[in-house]
Amino acid sequence: MTVKIKKCDREDLQVLQEISIETFNDTFKDQNSPENMKAYLEKAFNSKQLDKELSNSSSEFFFVYFNNEITGYLKVNTNDAQSEEMGDESFEIERIYIKYKFQKHGLGKYLLNKVMEMALERNKTKIWLGVWEKNKNAIAFYKKMGLVQTGAHSFYMGDEEQTDFIMTKTLI
Repeated sequence: MTVKIKKCDREDLQVLQEISIETFNDTFKDQNSPENMKAYLEKAFNSKQLDKELSNSSSEFFFVYFNNEITGYLKVNTNDAQSEEMGDESFEIERIYIKYKFQKHGLGKYLLNKVMEMALERNKTKIWLGVWEKNKNAIAFYKKMGLVQTGAHSFYMGDEEQTDFIMTKTLI
């Protein structure tokens, strides 16, 4: 098994858009209305929005490869790119998605370990993320990896307000 990550740049925009839509849709389509899914996908993953995010020096995207095939991606944020005010010592995992057929292969654990390495390299003492309260598999995985719920915030899926748990892990 060969696993690696590669930082994305603006030339990766189309592939990033495709995997973003595929993984988000596969993860959440069964629990949300088609109208709210469509609205969210069009807002969050349109080319202009992704280009803006790729251009932000406080955000980074990475593809994860399994045996040379793109199987998922990661988006991390620092400073003012964080989706919540969590302080300068924090490192946000805004998106961490693995294609459905590659789940349960250790890729999420691999990415989370990479995130912790990146955070420490940038002198960050805490990682955090928001996870939908109904995403029980993800919550169980994050708990297994040592993250704990420290709060909650609103997340809008189309016109529906949902609750995301904020989960954090102190690194130092």
